[in-house]
Amino acid sequence: MTGPVPVHLRDLTLEWGRRTYIMGVLNVTPDSFSGDGIMDVPAAVARARQMLAEGADIIDVGGESTRPGAQPVPLDEELRRVIPAVEALAGELGAVVSVDTMKSEVARRALRAGAAMVNDVSALRADPEMPGVVAEGHAPVVLMHGYGISKRPSSEGTAAGVVAEMLNFLEERIESAVAAGLARERIFVDPGFGFGKTIQQNLEIIRRLRELRVLGLPVVIGPSRKGTIGHILGGLPVQERVEGTAAAVAVCIMNGADVIRVHDVGVMVRVARATDAIVRVSE
Repeated sequence: MTGPVPVHLRDLTLEWGRRTYIMGVLNVTPDSFSGDGIMDVPAAVARARQMLAEGADIIDVGGESTRPGAQPVPLDEELRRVIPAVEALAGELGAVVSVDTMKSEVARRALRAGAAMVNDVSALRADPEMPGVVAEGHAPVVLMHGYGISKRPSSEGTAAGVVAEMLNFLEERIESAVAAGLARERIFVDPGFGFGKTIQQNLEIIRRLRELRVLGLPVVIGPSRKGTIGHILGGLPVQERVEGTAAAVAVCIMNGADVIRVHDVGVMVRVARATDAIVRVSE
């Protein structure tokens, strides 16, 4: 199977295999698991400006926390949080913005406000109108595998079986998305590190990440600051997981990741560039 074709996002062309692309996380929520939530537009612009200066390629804006136990956010509130931030980042900064949402109306308005792509952790399952919105907007979309998305965590599978389950799920979701009118070449896949999975399942995903290549699509992964990182380092709190995240990022790149979703942009850009220089020697 041939590799993924380049994807154009505003002035950014994602040429897969040349280097790793960095997606900076911008949470416009008060309850982010990582403790970095921002609740006003000037602060969001300042944070995004910093991430862009540090080398972020894409800014991923989300207005609903997906941490375990998080309460659902009403549509009006998510729109209030997300849309002004997207407008400012895409307009004032000219940033390539991804909107992290499971709600079709949020995605629709964000794309109109200047967002270039959609990151849906439910893989287009949470809202039946989402596939049509993404297709109509000709937007790339990230489809993520997760156990018990609406009631995390559930840890349904085993460590040994998680990759096969993930591949079966993603193949089905890709087929469903294409049937709804989305272009296959504009679909990204995400194994859903940390989403309802056990520590051993998460580690197995990183070890075997290259197996997602069978899908022929770009691979996105977000191990940044996750609980698994804290656990394997003896229970470190969120703010002390940078080195562990760096190790995970390097191994993900070695095992075929195309896009890494991170909080600590400057550090992880340097990790990615160094790892790229080591593993992409023939490109």
